[in-house]
Amino acid sequence: MAEPTRNFAGGFYQRWFGPVLANDEGIDAEQLSRTALTALGQASLRRSWPGISTVLDGVGAELQHRDLRLEQVLFGCRFSNPVGLAAGFDKNGVAAGIWDRFGFGFAEVGTVTWHAQPGNPRPRLFRLAAEQAALNRMGFNNEGAEAMVRTLERQTLPPPGQRPAVLGINLGKSKITSLEMAPDDYASSLEVLAPMADYAVINVSSPNTPGLRDLQDSSQLRRLVERLRRLPACPPLLVKIAPDLDDEAIDAIARLAYEEGLAGVIAVNTSLNRLGMEQRVLSQTGRTLAEEAGGLSGAPLRHRALEVMRRLRATAGPSLPLIGVGGIDSPEVAWERITAGASLIQLYTGWIFQGPDLVPRILQGLSSQLDRHGFRHLRDAVGSGVPWQ
Repeated sequence: MAEPTRNFAGGFYQRWFGPVLANDEGIDAEQLSRTALTALGQASLRRSWPGISTVLDGVGAELQHRDLRLEQVLFGCRFSNPVGLAAGFDKNGVAAGIWDRFGFGFAEVGTVTWHAQPGNPRPRLFRLAAEQAALNRMGFNNEGAEAMVRTLERQTLPPPGQRPAVLGINLGKSKITSLEMAPDDYASSLEVLAPMADYAVINVSSPNTPGLRDLQDSSQLRRLVERLRRLPACPPLLVKIAPDLDDEAIDAIARLAYEEGLAGVIAVNTSLNRLGMEQRVLSQTGRTLAEEAGGLSGAPLRHRALEVMRRLRATAGPSLPLIGVGGIDSPEVAWERITAGASLIQLYTGWIFQGPDLVPRILQGLSSQLDRHGFRHLRDAVGSGVPWQ
């Protein structure tokens, strides 16, 4: 396939960051992300200032792709398009006011915990450039739920339902909180953040908080969901699951989502499986992936994420909204995930490697496929199984 023509933003990104992203070594991956987020956070706070607003308008003009056929209303939220920013990049919500300018129809901030926490020791984020992948063991490093409230308030966001991009808030368990007390820990975060959230995500699938994945067990998850649902003005609740679940566990979560009236399921988080890369050596540590802790993301996760999506859709039926994430780095992969059953998709690792013009390229690709297959709307393609043409 020929290299796509890049717009100015994409060309600028590849010129300045392409050489860095082409190597495992060099600028530390976490430091690069922190530097970018600092700049984006300042831009979000000052987005109405004349010079900054002009730049952001220019970015939006290049990266936004509008097609009414891509709009959807799901769990009470109006999505201008199906492409979102996955949780994990904007952990504290510092750039919540400007993600729409990068073409996203929604953005998920967090993961946020009730207690502020530093996360795991560094280094904890590694590029795997040749494989277009990453290994992370961040450990829910964030400033805490109450600090996120203040951060979002400072950005003077429009109220939920009136934003150019839907805002989801991803919630995790504080490391110091026991599994027994986990429902109250999540509830404390959601209680203060609910007024800010278009929807909220129960993250029980990160591999980097000890014991967290035990909360994917049906009885534990049901207890957690029921606790959160008792909160006043609880926003739509989704659950994010791991790619490492077996079919029986996936089916159980799909049934629970239906029985508890969850708004949707996000599939998938990062993987503890090394996906055939066990002997890949991290140059920063000299150890193989089999020896390193953390979750794998990016292109190697694509096949398993697709399998989980198909299983979820088959078990849950057509009515439960599903969000696909994991290894989505091209219009073709995005279309594949949607036709497997995802109503929405999210980007993270692929967006970092490919650059900001990945979003409009995906959206343009989806519009093109609707034309080619004669679909009147994106929802007609969801779960259809039709191939890319």
